[in-house]
Amino acid sequence: MEADLLVMSCVVFGVLFLTLAAGVWVGFALFIVGFIGMTLFATLPAGSNMASSVWATVEKWEYVALPLFILMGEILYRSGISEKLFKALVPWLYRLPGGLLLMNIVSCTLFAAVSGSSAATTATVGRITLAEFDKLGYDRSLSMGSLAGAGTLGFLIPPSLIMIIYAILAEVSIGKMFMAGILPGLLLAGIYSCYIIYRGIKNPEIAPQSQDSYSWSDRFIGIKDLAPTLALILMVLGSIYGGYATPTEAAALGVFGAFFFAVINRQMNMKILFECLMGAVKTNAMIMLIVVGAGFLSRVMGFLGIPAAITQAILELNLSPYMLMLLLGGVYILLGCLLDGFSIVVMTLPIALPMVTAAGFDPIWFGIYLILMVEVSQITPPVGFNLFVIQGLTGEPIMKIAGYALPFFFLMLLTTAILTIFPEIALYLPKLMAAK
Repeated sequence: MEADLLVMSCVVFGVLFLTLAAGVWVGFALFIVGFIGMTLFATLPAGSNMASSVWATVEKWEYVALPLFILMGEILYRSGISEKLFKALVPWLYRLPGGLLLMNIVSCTLFAAVSGSSAATTATVGRITLAEFDKLGYDRSLSMGSLAGAGTLGFLIPPSLIMIIYAILAEVSIGKMFMAGILPGLLLAGIYSCYIIYRGIKNPEIAPQSQDSYSWSDRFIGIKDLAPTLALILMVLGSIYGGYATPTEAAALGVFGAFFFAVINRQMNMKILFECLMGAVKTNAMIMLIVVGAGFLSRVMGFLGIPAAITQAILELNLSPYMLMLLLGGVYILLGCLLDGFSIVVMTLPIALPMVTAAGFDPIWFGIYLILMVEVSQITPPVGFNLFVIQGLTGEPIMKIAGYALPFFFLMLLTTAILTIFPEIALYLPKLMAAK
């Protein structure tokens, strides 16, 4: 029986590797592998099982929040909010060690709290800050590296698209997942900021001081430009945590708020609205193709007994919980070099989650751990999405940008280690929410 499972596993993962290496879209590759695996090794009809698997995946009401949050991010991308963020934060940050390099961290943190997407956060902030940094003579390696790292906060700070996917697949509360991401997100942003301040103190030349000066009245007047972002954060997350709205209803509120501010900023017309809708359709279709393909492949592997066999084999190694997480971390870093974040989550969860819960870890905590690992994949070549976004903004080679992002890669691993040693960082707010 073990030999049969080994053969089936080798065939399934071998075909998956070949299809991905051939450039087949990830979603289609997952369907192909599942169909071949069921046809060769199972007696059940592959076609009808594929259809029922797709329906069982997409019928879940929680997925409605996904296109709504994507649409909110698309509207915000074109609404002028990022320009307002920049103007509001400059008077507060320009004199600190590292200067406006901290703008990447703070702006990404705030924009992540209303966008839900790592790529959208990177692109929206980067198109404002990178040109300004070049004009001021800032260190290009640190300006691009900090943007690559900080852009990943779009996955960790709620509302996060990948958190929604994880919560549905792991059958945990989306609201609790959102709550669990707040403190780890702020921790990672704080570690990034400390690193930039340290670099600024050690070598002030990385951030030449601006000749401009700002009074305290300038600083406080600029706060009004933060109002749209703060209002959206309050509208979306406040409605969820206050118990006034479900995540799906909060997403609808977010779309309304983003549309309202785009109109106020005179950044909305029929052409822009059409672009927003088409962008949301394309992004949601891409994500859901991966989700339904992975759902079918997961069902096939479940029929074949592959996840249970792999789980049992690893558990029999009698690894300590921390060694288990170290092993999984290595696997996720390797996968991050080959796959996008959504694919990593939906493909590995059926195998990883049972092992992690059997080792005594909380599934909410593991969701945050997994998202941190996915964030790492955003800046690892050759598939790191944030690297491609920055390449599109600057024209720099991918491997060069990856080198600039390397310090932030290690800072993410440091944050993951801290979170593993102190899981209450992620679990404190969800427990507080449950206690109310």
